[in-house]
Amino acid sequence: MELYLKWLDKYEKQEGENTPIGLILCAESSREQIELLEMHKDGIMVAEYWTDLPPKRQFEEKIHLLVAEAKERIERKKLM
Repeated sequence: MELYLKWLDKYEKQEGENTPIGLILCAESSREQIELLEMHKDGIMVAEYWTDLPPKRQFEEKIHLLVAEAKERIERKKLM
């Protein structure tokens, strides 16, 4: 993915365009592994997807957890 993004940036990016990003979709993802690989530094994002929606209660819990994690990351960045 890194090689592909660097190639796009060097040979395909048009004037005025932003640097390309890559998106990896996973049925499951390990936030710790993703953070350790530091792929975001190279413009590579990882997202978890669902093929079926979970029960409403489980879905709500997941959304609340993701919002809390996002808020924590924002606060950590503010401290840097």
